[in-house]
Amino acid sequence: MAARGWAAPEVEQTYGRARALCTQLGETSQLFPTLWGLWRFYQSRGVLPTARDLGEQLMRLAERTADPIRLLEAHSALGQTLFQLGAYTAAWQHLEQGIALIDSIAQRALVLRHGNAPGVVFLSFAALTLWCLGYPAQAVQRSQEALALAQALDHPFSLAAAQHYAAFLYRHRHEPLEVQTFAGALLTLATAQGFPLYVGYGTYWRGWAGAMQGEGEAGLMPMRQGLAAVLATGQTLARPFCLVVLAEVAVQVGQIEEGLRLVAEALAAFETSGRGDLLAEAYRLQGVLLLHQAVADAVQAEACFQQALTIARRQQARSWELRVATSLARLWQQQGKRAEARALLLPIYDWFTEGFDTADLQDARALLEALG
Repeated sequence: MAARGWAAPEVEQTYGRARALCTQLGETSQLFPTLWGLWRFYQSRGVLPTARDLGEQLMRLAERTADPIRLLEAHSALGQTLFQLGAYTAAWQHLEQGIALIDSIAQRALVLRHGNAPGVVFLSFAALTLWCLGYPAQAVQRSQEALALAQALDHPFSLAAAQHYAAFLYRHRHEPLEVQTFAGALLTLATAQGFPLYVGYGTYWRGWAGAMQGEGEAGLMPMRQGLAAVLATGQTLARPFCLVVLAEVAVQVGQIEEGLRLVAEALAAFETSGRGDLLAEAYRLQGVLLLHQAVADAVQAEACFQQALTIARRQQARSWELRVATSLARLWQQQGKRAEARALLLPIYDWFTEGFDTADLQDARALLEALG
């Protein structure tokens, strides 16, 4: 997994053979790690229904044995898959239960079995889930805990995972300087250790950070190179979210038609995989791009924003809801519907209790002040 990536065909072949042997020999003690390996493969391949089924099998096995380490692994697996599906509240229930089970001594043994420390990825997904649910400050705290655990374990592959997910989180927070810092550290580490998956991610995040800090189209090249490197490992789960973030940069550099093409491709990939964690953002960006066309399509853009708002509310994803509401309220402001815009944006802004220094909340507050 470290040398080829979690989604390499050899990974499935090896774990598939192990599962067949468990069945043939009636061996149950090795069934759990075998199913965990298969879950990791299908999760990475973006076959999320299969990954969810395997996660539920892991949970049943773990509950049967009441082994705290296996419970940690099962909560981690199911929590990650539910996050990818956009089921944030259900994901957090598993992640929250598992946080109390993280044991630094046990993590050292688990590293040998999984190739990385589940607790590191566990905390990283907790961070991303908390951001989506509307807790940006708590998200940063969990991300820092993931980095600290990886460093304490002195395990390069786990540290690479923590750095990648930290870059992912700060991209959500729209903080390109922090993304640039983590991308540089990730690239250095992954190149030195020979981790092709994380070389790809580091290249991708470095391109995004550069594009968002004024490099413009020059940032698109490393993003495309990084995505190609990630996909070459079989990590197709990454494709939808990488396409969405590419579309975001297309808006930034004025490549409107290319951005619309990327969003359409991303939406098709979301439908194929069932991935839902950036689905609201994909529709929001589609609306933004439609407004940036030579002839703006405000009607269709509003329909995209409404679709994004429906998804965010269904997912109870307060951070995505705030971002979409800000985009729609800004459109309504331009159309002279100031009262409607304020009525839409104010309740979701008032819901937040932290993160008022983040770009999204500052943008929303500035718009509310302009609306009067």
